[in-house]
Amino acid sequence: MIFLKDNSSFPDVSLADEEGLLAIGGKLRTKRLLEAYNSGVFPWYSEGQPVLWWSPDPRMVLYLDKLKVSKSLNKTIRSRCFNVTFNTAFTEVIQQCSITYRKDQNGTWITQEMIDAYTKLHSKGYALSVEVWQNEELVGGLYGIDLPEKKVFCGESMFHKVSDASKVALVHLVEHLNLKNYKLIDCQVHTKHLESLGACLIPRDEFLKYIK
Repeated sequence: MIFLKDNSSFPDVSLADEEGLLAIGGKLRTKRLLEAYNSGVFPWYSEGQPVLWWSPDPRMVLYLDKLKVSKSLNKTIRSRCFNVTFNTAFTEVIQQCSITYRKDQNGTWITQEMIDAYTKLHSKGYALSVEVWQNEELVGGLYGIDLPEKKVFCGESMFHKVSDASKVALVHLVEHLNLKNYKLIDCQVHTKHLESLGACLIPRDEFLKYIK
């Protein structure tokens, strides 16, 4: 296992273990996080653990033209029951993501350290949020890291308090990215929920072609 020092670079992702764990240690500083995402690496760890850095193979991605919008979701969007904004409540979105219950997940990986680090990234223009409102209440949203030069958006997490709210956020994000000729959304690891929305697994080497 590779232990990172504050001034060391990430090792080649081919050195990650079978689960995708590449390195341990270091701090969630802005420079380190940007280096990670531009190398196909992301942090994922629980409270009380050191920072764990991952680059799984295969990689879950959503090609923008493969997004699946069900008839019921399309009906919800057409009903205009939600108001969608970008970058108006980043801190609230990441905080809601951190406390949202997820099946088969014990606790949260969005620690206070992560909230502070990604909020700082947002203030510098590197992290983006999508907010979904109903009657002026924040009922859903998502956030992630924007890599405009790579035409890739790295999705981190989403939440909903009302049915379909997080899906509505994703649909609006895809529309926004399509206007800027983005290629894909990095979803990192497989979940059945992401698969139902059109995301798929691709070899890590194929994913890295978009990043590098």
